[in-house]
Amino acid sequence: MSHGRPTSEEARTELVTLAQRLRPELHRYCARLMGSVIDGEDVVQDALTRALAAVDDMSDVATPRAWLFRIAHNRALDLLRSRALRAAEPIDAAGDVVDAAAPDPVEMMMRREAIETAISRFTALPLHQRSVLILKDVLDEPLAEIAALLDLTLDSVKAHLARGRARLREINAIDPPPARPPSDAVARYVAMFNRRDWDGLRALLADDVKLNQSTHPVRSGAADVGMFFQIYAKAETIWLAPAWLEGREVIAVFEDRGDHEPSYVMWLAWRDGKISFIRDYRYVRYVVAGAELVLAPDAGRAGRGIVSRT
Repeated sequence: MSHGRPTSEEARTELVTLAQRLRPELHRYCARLMGSVIDGEDVVQDALTRALAAVDDMSDVATPRAWLFRIAHNRALDLLRSRALRAAEPIDAAGDVVDAAAPDPVEMMMRREAIETAISRFTALPLHQRSVLILKDVLDEPLAEIAALLDLTLDSVKAHLARGRARLREINAIDPPPARPPSDAVARYVAMFNRRDWDGLRALLADDVKLNQSTHPVRSGAADVGMFFQIYAKAETIWLAPAWLEGREVIAVFEDRGDHEPSYVMWLAWRDGKISFIRDYRYVRYVVAGAELVLAPDAGRAGRGIVSRT
């Protein structure tokens, strides 16, 4: 039993517990900041890895939650800068923005609009507007804490929030693109999975294939990744359908063929007709919440829809 300051192992255990609790909330922020639920989950994973590596620096951290958000925020900014997506904008004098414990109906309507907006559409907002809008209207953070996190003045936060809300209404007036047919590779994978052709699926794996399931260690090699299908072989009711997630071709996973919405998605990468990478979101199902997930035509269900489970 330790006394005084926690040991490194104790601090690490506490951080892992906090990170697992905050992970969905961190993803809600990072996904909208990046404009992609897949990229957002990558940022969360990377941020938590960096936080664990810096766990010895936590002794002087007053608010671990804010510390984790700062790491995730900075990591997302690094990636956005590398893609040349960051845009600067002048800040005018701020107008009044409600920040009360019991906001008025208009305030609540604006927050609901932000929550229900497809994640990919947030990239149409300048970065500061995007960050402030997500933190306030999606995560309901106080304006003062947003200012501290983003290193902005309170008036600047209010200005960005007002502009972001106005721009979001314009964005939401644009219809999503129509559904597209699946590629031959994905259609083949889905058909083989749904008829439980596990040997055929294992034959599609590249020798150096990798499997990422977020909270589990990465599997590498056809023999090890082939175990993935043995797990699914025990789930007799699972049904797959080709889909498009924010313009990226994915596979929607229904836990029962009669379900109206998929529970999560898979994403495959291909090389020379073989599967080189599988990303399975079974253990981080929050990833598809609020995402613009469109089922491919003739997928056996409604052809399109935005998954928005909060």
